[in-house]
Amino acid sequence: MIAIVDYGVGNLFSLASSVRSLGAEVRVTRSAEDLRAADHILLPGVGAFADAMDKLRATGLVPVLREQAAVTPLLGICLGMQLLFDRSSEYGDHAGLGLIPGRVCPLADDLADPALKVPHIGWNALHITPGRADDPLFRYVKDGEYVYYVHSYYAKHCAESTLATSDYSIPVTGAVRRGLVYGTQFHPEKSGDTGLRLLRAFAEL
Repeated sequence: MIAIVDYGVGNLFSLASSVRSLGAEVRVTRSAEDLRAADHILLPGVGAFADAMDKLRATGLVPVLREQAAVTPLLGICLGMQLLFDRSSEYGDHAGLGLIPGRVCPLADDLADPALKVPHIGWNALHITPGRADDPLFRYVKDGEYVYYVHSYYAKHCAESTLATSDYSIPVTGAVRRGLVYGTQFHPEKSGDTGLRLLRAFAEL
């Protein structure tokens, strides 16, 4: 069973539909019991970091997620990936879940080409970090395949955990891993067949 954390942030329908299309049992939930029973956990998210963390704390699931992250494969998607990190600089300084070392920072401040638009919206090639192509998340995905991004902030100071990047005048952190905790800044559920293959690989972990 794959549990999708429902904490009032994001469109869960497309993600649940994508996972169900793989033949997996899906439970959209805010139940601690469901998360402890799950074989895999998905943490989605759109919007602002601080608001999302407040809503996640309000569910009472933060301790459960930290507990399960040690024993159950967990995938954070877009803002859900950003919540995995130590802190974010989005509209202040805010603590995250602390499951992956690093910080979420404004993309606009670091772009080498200031003419590029922020938010970064669109399809970009995924460049797998040298030495990480054998990670099981990429079992069905090859270097250079395109994935879909929508974001204004990105993860920094996380080189040890970075599985893949995409170029947006700078290398933008695209996928990360620490132990059983994974994250993708892009949206697998909006990334066509490539995204479905990545979700399939995650479901097989």
